Amino acid sequence: MESIISNKVAAAIGPYCHAVKVNNMVYTSGQLPLTADGVLVSEDVQAQTDQVLKNLQLVLNDCGSDLNQVVKTTIFIKDMNDFPLINEVYGNFFSEHLPARSCVEVSRLPKDVKVEIEVVALVH
Repeated sequence: MESIISNKVAAAIGPYCHAVKVNNMVYTSGQLPLTADGVLVSEDVQAQTDQVLKNLQLVLNDCGSDLNQVVKTTIFIKDMNDFPLINEVYGNFFSEHLPARSCVEVSRLPKDVKVEIEVVALVH
């Protein structure tokens, strides 16, 4: 088992790492829509979703994986009314390869963001 801390995304805001590699699998922590220096990218849910997925790409790359290797995503959203907007951006990252997915509305997310996503992926 290997803990991965990426210097390409915002630092963790608690006692956890960005991902854990176990054999040929990687499990990411939820990624927030923060730039590498920890700044919220925008209040817009689509811009936030885009940043979250870009952050996941970077973390997966540090683990020897990529979005094409994602087996399962879990999306946490603040408002289920944003579901179609999030799907639109999500579809830009997952168009040919469609992983299994769960999406749940939550009352609050860290830093009061609108979306957080975590993934499970295979390692090349």
